[in-house]
Amino acid sequence: MQELPGIVITGVSGRMGRMLVQVVADSDKARLVGAVERPGHAWIGQDIGTAMGGAALGVAVSDDPLEAFAKAQAVIDFTAPAATVEFAALAAQARAVHVIGTTGMTDEQVALLEPAARHAVIVKAGNMSLGVNLLTQLTRKVAAALDEDFDIEVVEAHHGQKVDAPSGTALMLGEAAAEGRGVSLGDVADRARDGITGAREAGHIGFAVVRGGDIVGEHDVIFAGAGERLVLRHMATDRAIFARGALKAALWGQDKGPGLYDMIDVLGLN
Repeated sequence: MQELPGIVITGVSGRMGRMLVQVVADSDKARLVGAVERPGHAWIGQDIGTAMGGAALGVAVSDDPLEAFAKAQAVIDFTAPAATVEFAALAAQARAVHVIGTTGMTDEQVALLEPAARHAVIVKAGNMSLGVNLLTQLTRKVAAALDEDFDIEVVEAHHGQKVDAPSGTALMLGEAAAEGRGVSLGDVADRARDGITGAREAGHIGFAVVRGGDIVGEHDVIFAGAGERLVLRHMATDRAIFARGALKAALWGQDKGPGLYDMIDVLGLN
């Protein structure tokens, strides 16, 4: 019988890292073969299961990503932008599918993924959930159907420990709205408002950010016209939906040719 695809998780001590470890370890479609943390982390050398407070899983936490990637068919990476760029090159060297859930990447950092995508599969998405990706498609269609008489606002809420704003998902939704309108988000985004800002500029796409508590993720796309509003909403209540989506992407990429893909491709929503 063919061996199940081996998965390496990076940033295993983080919120998503721990969830990914659990989801992969519990899966009957993949096996956990590596767990990576930054050099000097207290978990290095420990079994990832016991480090997380559970039963041993037979996988030691390593600070050597290249060694870990060499025995994997996929890498799932929810870390930081600079680390993700480095991991992309190493995953491509190992010819492993690289699933990227890292947010806060600049356009320049995303461009640095292109050389790796010429040699291996990269699946990058601002959000790995089915519901959010359906919301993205709906946002694009609604934006295309409604003209500038309808103002577009993206409102997002996350837990108080999130370090980037707006969220990657909010920016993904903003990009979809801009594409629907046939404009560049960079030309029409209002990402901060404070003080006497003047009237809202027609055609712009606004962003508002909420941070607090343990909010997993909530996103509203508001189309506000004269006398009516249309609100598209997604609310995540369990971080496992992102982990399950990431694993789905890792498995989907096993028989694909090199390239840079997203969850729309994985879910067949194009």
